[in-house]
Amino acid sequence: MSDLLDFFAHRADAALSLLRGLVEMESPSTDKTAVDRVVRSVAERARAAGAEVRVVPQQRWGDHLLARWGDGEGGFLLLCHLDTVWPIGTLAERPWRVEGERAFGPGVYDDKASAAIILTALEGLRAMGLSPRYPVTVLFNSDEEVGSPSSRPLIEAEAARARVVFCMEPARPDGALKVWRKGTGRYVVTALGRATHAGADHERGINAVEELAHQVLRLQRMTDYGAGTTVNVGRIEGGTRTNIVPDRARVWVDVRVKTTAEWERISAAIEALTPVLPGARLVVEGRMSRPPMEASPVTLEPFRRAQEIAAGLGLALTADGTGGASDANFTAAMGIPTLDGLGALGDGAHSVDEYVFIPSLAERAALLAALLVEW
Repeated sequence: MSDLLDFFAHRADAALSLLRGLVEMESPSTDKTAVDRVVRSVAERARAAGAEVRVVPQQRWGDHLLARWGDGEGGFLLLCHLDTVWPIGTLAERPWRVEGERAFGPGVYDDKASAAIILTALEGLRAMGLSPRYPVTVLFNSDEEVGSPSSRPLIEAEAARARVVFCMEPARPDGALKVWRKGTGRYVVTALGRATHAGADHERGINAVEELAHQVLRLQRMTDYGAGTTVNVGRIEGGTRTNIVPDRARVWVDVRVKTTAEWERISAAIEALTPVLPGARLVVEGRMSRPPMEASPVTLEPFRRAQEIAAGLGLALTADGTGGASDANFTAAMGIPTLDGLGALGDGAHSVDEYVFIPSLAERAALLAALLVEW
């Protein structure tokens, strides 16, 4: 397998061209037509590479794509998302560009490069006359950036059939794989009061904005950096006019937890919020959506195996974690061996500076090919 690096290095320009094509098909999660266009393009490419392709239609979100090489259970499941956080029109403002060894563009790092790596690796194995050791299923989903609401059941069903899951999310900027991820939750807390005239009848009013101010402070104080827990009130709205005591206000809350124990503590604390002002009411909506992926044998043992295989290519893999969640959180919580962060090196996910380190495309395609053949 030591020749894989050289083989894929010679295909680096083709991988970069493929990546450019994917980036230039904008695919925000909330635009089904746009995401479906990318799904169709990837489906055609996978079919040409010998895959049996099935598109899984969706009503609200983009369609999902299953591409299979080989039959049977107990194989590899690769996860990659084709949606991005960037609205249509971003490409016109920040078009694809290459500067030295960096490629820039909306979604280039998260997660379009991963789709390019997967297709390059499987096309390359076919060209070399090599076959993966076990059947390969690639699930390209279209709603990861909004929490995978429609693809989660599909992810979990496919993971239940798999030997190991390779989540093709981007690597850490230094190339480290991810053996832990925080769990995430999203909540909306609404305060309800009583509207009255702010001058003529102020004393009879129940100010929902005031009530919510108390709750914002309570929520923010739930953050515990020592435990790796953050609670962030990221958006707030309330009231209509300054001369009306507001009867409604609400906040949107992001929660990140590192352990299952914190997951349970924070869930209970948010759901137990009670009003401070007499007569005010609270409505708490939302939930913890992605469970934490804790560093455990489920993630550490696959990492050590990947280290061994990578060493045969002359590559040194390291392990790390992140506060961001991914679809790997779901599969690890099921107890399925999960290897995460196999995507490209780069930085700036969800930022205007997002980029991919171009040499990593060939390197990660070679690593993926080796994992599929030698696992």
